Amino acid sequence: MNKPLRRIALFCGILVLALLVRTNYIQYVRADELNANEHNRRVQIERYAHERGNIIVDGAPVTGSVETTDSDFQYKRVWKNGPMWAPVTGYSSQAFDSSQLESIEDGILTGNSDQLFFDRTLSMFTGERKTGGNVVTTLDGAAQKAAFKGLGDKKGAVAALDPQTGAILALASTPSYDPSVFAGNSMKDSDARQKLLQDKDKPMLNRALRETYPPGSTFKVVTAAAALENGLYTDIDEETDSPLPWRLPLSTNLLQNEGNIPCENASLREALRWSCNTVFGKMSNDLGNAKMIEQADKFGFNQEVFTPVRADASVYPKDNQPQNAMAGIGQASNRATPLQMAMVASAIANDGKLMQPYMVAQRQAPNLDVIYTHEKEQLSQPLSAENAQKVQQMMETVVADGTGTNAQIDGVTVGGKTGTAQHGLNNSEKPYAWFISYAKTDSGSPVAVAVVVEDGNANRDDISGGGLAAPIAKNVMKAVLDGK
Repeated sequence: MNKPLRRIALFCGILVLALLVRTNYIQYVRADELNANEHNRRVQIERYAHERGNIIVDGAPVTGSVETTDSDFQYKRVWKNGPMWAPVTGYSSQAFDSSQLESIEDGILTGNSDQLFFDRTLSMFTGERKTGGNVVTTLDGAAQKAAFKGLGDKKGAVAALDPQTGAILALASTPSYDPSVFAGNSMKDSDARQKLLQDKDKPMLNRALRETYPPGSTFKVVTAAAALENGLYTDIDEETDSPLPWRLPLSTNLLQNEGNIPCENASLREALRWSCNTVFGKMSNDLGNAKMIEQADKFGFNQEVFTPVRADASVYPKDNQPQNAMAGIGQASNRATPLQMAMVASAIANDGKLMQPYMVAQRQAPNLDVIYTHEKEQLSQPLSAENAQKVQQMMETVVADGTGTNAQIDGVTVGGKTGTAQHGLNNSEKPYAWFISYAKTDSGSPVAVAVVVEDGNANRDDISGGGLAAPIAKNVMKAVLDGK
């Protein structure tokens, strides 16, 4: 071979080698990066080329998939009663990705999870069409309906737990939205989502998990637990050292009680029954900020909670004496999510054991084989069984003959605590109505509930936890009990 031909052959060989190196680099080194690239439409087309798995409640799907006619994405997501279930499922959109369970469990729902590798491999040989797996939730459909219906057209949220396992039974937030209206990728979907984002009432905000409120007098349950755990008081019927009036420390301001109620040196039971600010404010001051933070932390404050959907951290702050006294009655910088206050009620109901909240019970392969089952897990022990039972007695007095009588259920022992939380500059805004509670049967407590209501249309004097929130909690508890 003459010299020019050898050079041409060598040059061609180098080109072929470069092509092989480039091809292998793209296929193996950059494969994941290219697959994840937002501009790789083939990946998106494949993602929506088959039906998405479902989110299951009470053995039936609350989601589904429908074929589209106006896009190269073959299937899109739909929901049954989307506004009721959106706080649980989140959304899944061809244009705007996904959120909450739809996002966290996306691998199972699309069928792309490593847990489904065997099923995908088997389908290659059987020729079966690819489908997603299912996510089985802990939610109780009747309890969710009672919560959503109870909130109605008011802003607010409900969280209900099984105290013995941590299973989330209801998670409602209003106002809500229908994820189906922007599940596609058309301009109509985009306009629908933009309208929701611009709505001043924030329908896409999950108030049960992602909104923190001053917990008001419901937090007095935590302050009572701190007093018992630290030995400040041991007998819930003994008099406390609680003068009336009581002046806030380092201040000339007097802490006020609502109405003419018997709060001077009231026992723990009577102070919780009538929600005495002076008793619990002084109690928080006597314990000090460090011990109050320690007790709040044991209930889950000052840390994010994963259900697996993330819940914002509730806050009991490091603060000075007067602010700590106010935080002890659920005001000042003390803030909590409805889930957090349901955790407080559930720990009390479960004799002091706080279980990790969760809402995914199982994951299923497309053939319905179970590939994951949740095992309950204890998160902490905020208080001893003995002290938890003392707080139970106090909360049961609140419902039997106190501010929480609207939560009574015939033939059932119910414990609860009302709360009316002030907010706004100099308490200028209408307060939030709170209620936390549990129902108890012979085998323990199957349900604990927290309700918060923001009712901007109500008269200020008519807003109370016992009046607005307690009836909702009652109906949620009753729904769970009726299903047992």
